[in-house]
Amino acid sequence: MDPVPPCQTIKNTYIAMRHGTSRANEEGLIVSDPLRGITKYGLSPRGEQEVRSAAIRAKNEKVLSAETVIIASDFARTRETALIVSSLLETQPVLFSASLRERFFGVWEGTADANYQEIWRDDARDASTAQKGVESVENVLRCATSLIEDLERSSAGKTFLLVSHGDTLAILSKAFRENPQYEKPLALHPAQIHALGTPGDIVCRAAGN
Repeated sequence: MDPVPPCQTIKNTYIAMRHGTSRANEEGLIVSDPLRGITKYGLSPRGEQEVRSAAIRAKNEKVLSAETVIIASDFARTRETALIVSSLLETQPVLFSASLRERFFGVWEGTADANYQEIWRDDARDASTAQKGVESVENVLRCATSLIEDLERSSAGKTFLLVSHGDTLAILSKAFRENPQYEKPLALHPAQIHALGTPGDIVCRAAGN
């Protein structure tokens, strides 16, 4: 099989959705370990309502439809978000991918979410190295874009809704190089839906390619 080039023109539409407000968000906690995130800290009642409202709005605006293919992180908060959206849109069953999981935050796991600021300062200094056990930006990008590459090899003309986490989607957005709005990382609010790329756009495996 020929190697996948570092940048390629995409044939599908990709839309990002951050999970709704989770119980971890309401408690002000960083929860990134799959051992905790897959089984605990799902959506809060507020988060469930945010997701319903966002899905209905996207359906009415014809951003999403029953033909949308939903792929989600298998963490509780993203799984619950995706299942609500799928139910409201009446899509095919949700697919789950570890490539969309929350970024692992190392020593900051289980601590106050105010510590994100220190993590992002470290990112600005060096995006390629795991510091304090935090998964590097480059590794998150590599995992997320591997999913895009797989989808591009197997399909064309489809719309994929990627239900994931704030940092993961912010990093993935940097791979879509043709859109000037992604010169800065995408910052999504809970349950926010935002287009990443459409057919003809360029996606790159590594930032800066």
